[in-house]
Amino acid sequence: MLQITAAIRIPESELSERFIRSPGPGGQNVNKVATAVQLSFDVARSPSLPEDVRRRLNGLAGRRIDGDGVLTIEAHRFRTRERNREDARERLADLIRQAAHRPKPRIATRPTRGSKERRLASKKLRAQVKQTRSRRTTED
Repeated sequence: MLQITAAIRIPESELSERFIRSPGPGGQNVNKVATAVQLSFDVARSPSLPEDVRRRLNGLAGRRIDGDGVLTIEAHRFRTRERNREDARERLADLIRQAAHRPKPRIATRPTRGSKERRLASKKLRAQVKQTRSRRTTED
């Protein structure tokens, strides 16, 4: 069971792992032992995720999620399978935690009178500067 938040838990049966050869560190074992892990999680069909979290996760995952709604995380930072496995699970948990955080709705506000006046004053000043640059004298 992967505990994400107090309300969100993902059972082991929803996660699938595949071990592959790692492009990262590994010493002499790098060409012999499959230490990198590909962790897959089916976001689209998971009963563990609320609908709003699923929607935000689709946006956050970017290219890590395929057309079928399967999120794949590759971990090959460490030399051992166990550390890479923990790393992939932690990255998945962090991504879901970010998606679980409901963004604060923006409240539309209008600019203050002072800010409007300052903006117009700076525009006038800039226009004057440009106008003085373009004036040519015909005394030649």
